[in-house]
Amino acid sequence: MPSQPTARPYRRRRTAAALAAAVVAAGGLSILSAPAHAEPSTGTGDKLGNHDRALIAQYVRQRSLRSTPAGADQPAPDFVTLMVAVRDGRTEQTGRALTALGAEVTRTESSIGYLKANVSFDDVEKVVALDDVLRVDVDELLKLEDTRPDLGITATTAAVAPGTGPSAPSAKTPADNPYLPTNETTSVDFTTAHPTYDGRGVTIGIMDTGIDPTHPALATTTTGEHKLVDTVVGTSQRNFIDLLFDNTWYSMTPANRVTGPTFTDPLLRQTWTGPAEAGLYIQVKRISMSSLAGTYLGVLYRESDQAVWVDTDQDRDFTDEELMRPFKTDRQIGYLGTDNPATPVNERVPFTIDVELDISSNGTDAVNINTLNEGHGTHVAGIAAANGMFGGAMDGQAPGAKLVSMRACHSLGCSSAALTDGMIELATVHGVDVINMSIGSSPALNDGQSAQALLYNRLIDETGVQMFVSAGNSGAGTNTLGDPTGADKVVSVGASVSKDTWWVNYGSRVTVAHDIMPFSSRGPREDGGFKPDITAPGAAVAPTPDWIVSASVAETGYTLPPGYSMMNGTSMSSPQAAGAAALLLSAAKQSGISVTPAELRNAIYSSADFHSNVDVIAQGRGQLNVQEAWKYLRKDDKGVASDEVTVSAPVCTVLSGQLRTPHRGSGLFNDCAPGSGGQRVGESRSYEVTLTRTSGPAGAVRYQLRLVGDDGTFRAPKTVALTKGVPTTIQVTATPRTAGTHGAMLVVDSARTKTVEQYAMLVVEAAAPLTVGTTWSAEGTVSRNGTMHYSVAVPAGTTSMTVDLSRLAEGSQTRWWAFSPQGVNGEDSAAGTIYCYANYLDGNGCDPLRRTYVDPEPGVWEFVVESRRTSPLGDNPFRLEASVTG
Repeated sequence: MPSQPTARPYRRRRTAAALAAAVVAAGGLSILSAPAHAEPSTGTGDKLGNHDRALIAQYVRQRSLRSTPAGADQPAPDFVTLMVAVRDGRTEQTGRALTALGAEVTRTESSIGYLKANVSFDDVEKVVALDDVLRVDVDELLKLEDTRPDLGITATTAAVAPGTGPSAPSAKTPADNPYLPTNETTSVDFTTAHPTYDGRGVTIGIMDTGIDPTHPALATTTTGEHKLVDTVVGTSQRNFIDLLFDNTWYSMTPANRVTGPTFTDPLLRQTWTGPAEAGLYIQVKRISMSSLAGTYLGVLYRESDQAVWVDTDQDRDFTDEELMRPFKTDRQIGYLGTDNPATPVNERVPFTIDVELDISSNGTDAVNINTLNEGHGTHVAGIAAANGMFGGAMDGQAPGAKLVSMRACHSLGCSSAALTDGMIELATVHGVDVINMSIGSSPALNDGQSAQALLYNRLIDETGVQMFVSAGNSGAGTNTLGDPTGADKVVSVGASVSKDTWWVNYGSRVTVAHDIMPFSSRGPREDGGFKPDITAPGAAVAPTPDWIVSASVAETGYTLPPGYSMMNGTSMSSPQAAGAAALLLSAAKQSGISVTPAELRNAIYSSADFHSNVDVIAQGRGQLNVQEAWKYLRKDDKGVASDEVTVSAPVCTVLSGQLRTPHRGSGLFNDCAPGSGGQRVGESRSYEVTLTRTSGPAGAVRYQLRLVGDDGTFRAPKTVALTKGVPTTIQVTATPRTAGTHGAMLVVDSARTKTVEQYAMLVVEAAAPLTVGTTWSAEGTVSRNGTMHYSVAVPAGTTSMTVDLSRLAEGSQTRWWAFSPQGVNGEDSAAGTIYCYANYLDGNGCDPLRRTYVDPEPGVWEFVVESRRTSPLGDNPFRLEASVTG
């Protein structure tokens, strides 16, 4: 990788923000993500966007109720935190303009054109109107996906008979195993052939809920070095959302200033003992962690050298406590609570210290008691880089790699501002080589143009640090991909699964050797952009903190010991890919090869294994293959560089008028209803797709064009000649022979370069029109763990749509779920439809056989029929019917 930029001081001082007084004085509101359904368009090229406008409207509306948000530590202030992407070279000028508007700029990153500012609700539109502002995102609390396989639901199947289910993983489990199936990306074969290419010399940044600093499988690398380099906190008392919801921060305001050896705290008015000196600050807060739940914890802070004492034994005496500093200084770990040996979990919970300086204009500092109340981040870190799980040969992808833990999330969710700040600090301060983030949102307009997405693209280019981000768990509908995984230069990772993993991790038998998880979000982006980029295994047994109850699947017949859990999601596939990238970077460093993010992406994309039985919108270019990617990265006469070719193609969706260039994007995507720009079954239509080469030689270069994953729908030329800087239009013809989504990958490739120049998604959806007085129907058979997809066009003026599922075999555990024309889940989340299977949990509070959708949005709806992993039938017949009124 390119050398890192000069590191900033480890404990950074940020721009002052007078938040404390505002918080105390302001009223409250409920901070939740805005509804996934966008409001009517506010106009082409809106720099704020409907999702963020809905957020602000919700904040203002609910603030008028003067209520403290559920789970919040305090009432909310009358401002919102904005993340602002600005034009190149205009960061400082824009910062001055924001200040002139009365905004408080709390972060400036000129190298990537980023400003973070606290802005009153009334001034948000003034910020958006500034000429140099490209895009604005509003800080919001993103839901942390629950990756436990059953989300806490107790299975209803009978106990597994001894000897009939899979065996549990143990110290005897080999490195090549289906529990944590790293070798499905050929990683084990790669490190077996090259034992030192195991991630050594590479550091992975983990942006998540934090990493357990005491887990034995995350203690050392294969060379005996400390694996965890640092554990830091990305949340901030300067962020709108973190101020409300992250209770682990202790603000040391002037009102908290005390002098020892005895003093009184300002909250409980109790007497405490500490060092006999001045310049001390104390804060006492109610905590919810470990066995101390509901009690108060006192923290003492010395401003002169940022020393911290924590009253772990709750005797109101700090003189018997260890003086602590941030983890990187002396690797200090403290503990809260006392373990009860009679319980399987460990009630003694570790913590580390972080300090944030100058959080307000009066010089207030804040101390973070960095405890973890979620196992997600530890699990992700273990997938990427665990070494010696269960004390044996079972490893994560890169057991030789080191880790940096950046905690931006907790059990209530993740602040989007903290995610952005944390990514910047991982890439610029902590010297990481690659970053994994298994977090994101699911906006309707997922066009890769959010401020966060634009900033991530710039950050990758500026720092040379590649980011891998989970594609999302929003399901099998078209265009369900999340954000910021939609950023052009982020590697977006979908979740694959093998038949062996279905068996050992779920106790479920299937016949298909390789498939995509039903929950894995599909592409393309709203603008037709190519996402997800690749896939990697999406289920894994991996480390989790031993103070959190382990997760496993009842149908396997085994339980996992404390410290390990089976979790699933694209959250698990993304660290598989990030860890695999660490192997490639380790190999490159040891071979004296400098690899840029673009070269790393080119090698991974050009070598991915495309599976013919999986739709392109689900797998992108295919499954990551480490061994083949290394062949591209190894030095030869061609290198890894490729020509840059851009794509511009027609887009027709219910939201395509809101795209940066209305109705055009970086891939062909027609998701409109027949009669409204969409295609009918059997109709043949030609689309103009424009290719522009922006690098390479000045003259014409001939490129091969090929279609991958096509079911016979598309036709395109075999070759095209591209002259640098000259747009060239080709005709792509689509003739969908059946109803439903039809996709293919258009590959643009030159023989003069080693890697592929460009990939473009071609997607058309031919929907069956619904009309009043008629009933649409489809019959089929869906395999266990499989899905079948159907598209219908709902006409304008429809008042209700009723869907019926029938003709199920006895005991069949089958459901359908609907996706709206905006590519978001059309089901009522409050109705329990995540478990709305026939013959399972009595539908879990939802009717699995008939549901009515009131005032359905006009356009193309998708129905996905799925059979659960616990269905007693391998093949599950069904009939699906839909009718409309209006």
